[in-house]
Amino acid sequence: MKSDLDALMQAKKLDAIIVLGNAEHNPPMYYFTGGGHISNGALFKKVGQEPVLYCNAMERAEAAKSGLKVIPLRTGAVDVLTKQPKDLFDEQGLASGRVGLYGTLDAGDLVVMTGAIKKAFPEVEIVGEPKEESIFMYAMETKDKAEVERIRKMGKITTEVVGMVAKYLMERDVRADEVLLKEDGAPLTIGDVKGKISLWLAERGAADVEGCIFAIGKDAGIPHSVGTPDDLMRLGQTIVFDIFPAEAGGGYFYDFTRTWSLGYATPEAQKLYDEVQSVYNKVIDNLDLNVGFKEYQKLVCDEFNKNGHKTPMHNEGVLENGYVHSLGHGLGLNVHERPWSRHNVSDDNILKPGVVITIEPGLYYPEKGMGARIEDSYWVRPDGKIELLAEYPYDFVLPMKKWRKK
Repeated sequence: MKSDLDALMQAKKLDAIIVLGNAEHNPPMYYFTGGGHISNGALFKKVGQEPVLYCNAMERAEAAKSGLKVIPLRTGAVDVLTKQPKDLFDEQGLASGRVGLYGTLDAGDLVVMTGAIKKAFPEVEIVGEPKEESIFMYAMETKDKAEVERIRKMGKITTEVVGMVAKYLMERDVRADEVLLKEDGAPLTIGDVKGKISLWLAERGAADVEGCIFAIGKDAGIPHSVGTPDDLMRLGQTIVFDIFPAEAGGGYFYDFTRTWSLGYATPEAQKLYDEVQSVYNKVIDNLDLNVGFKEYQKLVCDEFNKNGHKTPMHNEGVLENGYVHSLGHGLGLNVHERPWSRHNVSDDNILKPGVVITIEPGLYYPEKGMGARIEDSYWVRPDGKIELLAEYPYDFVLPMKKWRKK
């Protein structure tokens, strides 16, 4: 949690941190400010002291909503740091020590800025961290009740929109060649469906920030294929629908996946889905407090391997079919954050109270034109119980109301 930052800074021997960039869609800055229209800001925090936010004077009212101490500037804080960093560093009493840089910034600005800081303050050491292991990832790993309620609200919006998509598909007319039709009689495409998803999310205060996955047939067999816009919606093909919207303005994410086959499923696709659902259920039945997340990845790999599927734990190199990814990840201001579940991650990635995680086993066979994944998001509560944050049915075959199989 945010209260852990001072201890995390001390553990990394950081005397101060600077968070750069906009307040929206910038998790480290959003973590302090709560979003808002702040562009090219710079937040300074020294160990044991409250943060100070520098912003353009024209945005001072927006910045003040953060509740932080705000210092307005004639221009953007990033501009000041790239041209005259001494002004802000002197004001913050940072003539030496280790200073960590975080947030989002143009690479060119970052190079110029770090050069200007080093020239002005030779005794300041600028420190960077890999995103996966940064102090922010550790701080954000556990959530308080207010954060969880925001994720839960996003889960409610997400599942509502998923239900709307299912209803829309099931009510389509179907051509003789099993292609779904729009209201005007034209073929329904992946792009048409994704347009409705974005609209329905926006109407509910959510944003399709990174774009959802809505993939059919061969694309469903490639885990992060977002789907081909011109692909036609057809009966009897697997559809992987992975939707991960965030609060509008760059807040908390939800993450959710269902696999569908419209009208009917081939026996091979049904078997694939049943295997995924069986493993999913086994994981959920065995989730327990303070267990390493990677132990469940090992469980999934062993189960799929017994059924003849390749897995990351049993095969080296890049996998293109079988079980090709890890079981899940943490969820919050980033759609992917700690704890991680890869079978070879460090032992400190555990299911401790306060973490929000996804569970998402899947199997993929692009050469067979099919894939299947099931995903839900769970909260490890302070009392140790593990709670599903949004319920939704696990139906694989969606019945078409205006079509009967011959």
